[in-house]
Amino acid sequence: MRNLLFVISGPSGVGKGTIVDALMECDKTLAKSVSCTTRAPRRGEKEGDSYYFITEREFRSRIEENDFLEYDEHFGNFYGTPRSFVERQLKERSVILEIDVVGGLNCKRLMPDKSVLIMIVPPTPEALVARLDGRGSETEEAKKSRLQRVRYELGQCDLYDYVVVNDTLEEALRKVREIIATEQNK
Repeated sequence: MRNLLFVISGPSGVGKGTIVDALMECDKTLAKSVSCTTRAPRRGEKEGDSYYFITEREFRSRIEENDFLEYDEHFGNFYGTPRSFVERQLKERSVILEIDVVGGLNCKRLMPDKSVLIMIVPPTPEALVARLDGRGSETEEAKKSRLQRVRYELGQCDLYDYVVVNDTLEEALRKVREIIATEQNK
């Protein structure tokens, strides 16, 4: 069985985090990579589980040290994947990484033989808007910015290895688990 980096991407509110959490519950052989961010925690997010919440100064220092597999700035905050964690884990098991499209494409560029890109998409644009509204964690301005980014992200689907529609969690999770098993056993 091959150890791979499974990159899960998709627009905000599409359910990436819910799918990744469910994967981690049902498959204890996978490692979850936790990204660093300079944004403030949202309600319910935990340090070291959701993200590592660090200062912009620390983030920039780690960029200079080449300590990120990928990083990006959007919505006024930095997000990045600690390189050392991913490389260390891949020696022993597959890694799940939940990141945006730019980061996913960077992973594929840097680790083309190890990265499998999976795009999670909403069943309809209206379903995505309803999910964002249901969060209740963002201002109208922030929500508007995220919706503007959706068009760009969904336009990158052709660059991903797989596209999974998250209509129901059970079906989306089943498809992602199938993809992981297929790729690991190639």
